[in-house]
Amino acid sequence: MEASNLATTIAWWGFGLGTVFGFIANKSNFCTMGAVSDVVNMGDWGRMRAWLLAIAVAMIGTNALAYYGYLDLSKTIYTGNSFPWLAYLVGGLLFGIGMTLASGCGNKSLVRVGGGNLKSVVVFIYMGFAAMVTLKGILGAFRVKVLQAPAVTLQFDHGQTLPTLLGGVLGLDPKTALIAVTGVIAAAILIFVFMDREFRKHFDNNLAGLLLGMGVVAGWYITGHMGLAENPETLEITYFGTNSHLAESLSFIAPTAYTMEYWAYWTDTSTVVTFGIATVFGVGIGSFIYSLITKSFRWEHFSSSQDMFYHIIGGTLMGFGGVTAMGCTIGQGMTGISTLSLGSFLAFFSIVAGAAITMKIQFYIMMREA
Repeated sequence: MEASNLATTIAWWGFGLGTVFGFIANKSNFCTMGAVSDVVNMGDWGRMRAWLLAIAVAMIGTNALAYYGYLDLSKTIYTGNSFPWLAYLVGGLLFGIGMTLASGCGNKSLVRVGGGNLKSVVVFIYMGFAAMVTLKGILGAFRVKVLQAPAVTLQFDHGQTLPTLLGGVLGLDPKTALIAVTGVIAAAILIFVFMDREFRKHFDNNLAGLLLGMGVVAGWYITGHMGLAENPETLEITYFGTNSHLAESLSFIAPTAYTMEYWAYWTDTSTVVTFGIATVFGVGIGSFIYSLITKSFRWEHFSSSQDMFYHIIGGTLMGFGGVTAMGCTIGQGMTGISTLSLGSFLAFFSIVAGAAITMKIQFYIMMREA
């Protein structure tokens, strides 16, 4: 298959995957911000268990692909030797704050756009623009020179994945370490998830965890195996159809920026639809299809100028924080963690902490005003 045709094929697969993701996320009310909110405000772990189930499924499937040679985990943005701990920490905290103010993460915003939520359209615009200027614009210099500068370089051949780090310390061969670490962490998560009787009976939460986790695995297979081919110009093996020119899976902050860039430079023939851009469109379309089928589509708007202000700030923080942390609650919280990257775990816990702290502050302010 020609390079241009292969890139187009990968993009179409991304669109299909995004459509399924958006459909299932809307049907199951899957929301990572909502999962944190349920735990913090009500002590309800249902949606959090769904998120954890998706992580475990993604982790098992992704590392199975790596074990059998269908995916090279060293060829991703998550697994390099550089460990920019401050960027993971600050970016994660800001993203967690932002998604709380914006009433949902990047993925949830796309799902809501498909359901007719005009507030999420505003969030999408500000999130995408902030992500774009953090990737390539004025905020990019601050990100690189300040937040990524104090990075630690890990002295291992295959980066910062936990199997690599622990295998190096314990003297295990790479495949043994991969199986052992994946098995222990995934088993612990699954035991915690299914020990709850109510969760086992909840169809939508189980559906979301299983299918969305499998979606991450499918994304890795599409870009990391199907999209791998020889570049006819350089004669080097290249990943086609991705913005990073590496293997990618589901993530929604940088792809939102690339989507806005694609719209802005529509007439530039060098700007093409990639896997990430296609998934952004797909999630919105999938959610829209579900809302039409169930007749749940309805227009929603801001209730006040203050409500709009919070959503604008939230979207901006998500755009900056998501790029800085190299992912969102899906990009790091599922896709990144599926690689067992140390940085992804730090970003994930930072996002959850930022959201939880913001929710506690909001509750305190509400109680004082009551």
